[in-house]
Amino acid sequence: MDLREKSRQLLESGDVKAVIGYEQGTMGARRPAFVKKAEKADRLVFDEACAQNLATYLTRPEIRKLGRVAITARPDTLRAILQLMAERQVKEENVLALAGDGTVELASAQAIEEHLATSAKELPARDREILERLSKMDRAQRWAFWQGELSRCVKCYACRNSCPMCYCGHCTMDCNRPQWVPVASHALGNLEYHMVRAMHLAGRCVECGDCGRACPVGIPIHLLTFNCEESVHHQFGQRAGASSKLDYALSTFRPDDKETFIR
Repeated sequence: MDLREKSRQLLESGDVKAVIGYEQGTMGARRPAFVKKAEKADRLVFDEACAQNLATYLTRPEIRKLGRVAITARPDTLRAILQLMAERQVKEENVLALAGDGTVELASAQAIEEHLATSAKELPARDREILERLSKMDRAQRWAFWQGELSRCVKCYACRNSCPMCYCGHCTMDCNRPQWVPVASHALGNLEYHMVRAMHLAGRCVECGDCGRACPVGIPIHLLTFNCEESVHHQFGQRAGASSKLDYALSTFRPDDKETFIR
């Protein structure tokens, strides 16, 4: 049985209302596909070209109102699903993850956690190379690097829109009463936007890299949130997307915290 046959069976039985997957796009690219009828399952593909984290659609109102859906899931997608469950944005009973080649059913958070435990996460070679280069820079050099990169931002918000953890119905970036962050794409506005975004994702980023892939001008913005995530892991010993039940470091506190400011 392959993904198409699996999807066809799930839809025919009524076990799920839709299958979120990928289909053939233009010029060899893959794009999201939302299959609601069994006879449309032949549209689905699942191969190495399927890179987008589809978990970003699970919090969309039009998907939520469908009820239980199946979703073809790479490891990054599985981590995002666990993180969304931990943040009470996705109900366990409303998601059936199709992992591996798209035929391995993971129907619970525990099943997802056990599946992820068998696969080590590895960053792409280019990301590792840039992160290593950044780690060897002093603070002034890193500041200059990011100032240079962020100066190219055109404020299209593709990074925000592609992120499975950016699900707020009303984003601070869109507020104009008061105007917290300048709308225009200039040095101050770009810096404020990306600093706020990085802190918002610290301890929540599942390191899928979709924000970097979505950037139309090629800013490696995902490495900023990767670095924040690694810092939280180093300081608190937690990783986003590891469990559906963790209280994440920057959204909770302990009365016996060693830092006095917390009391």
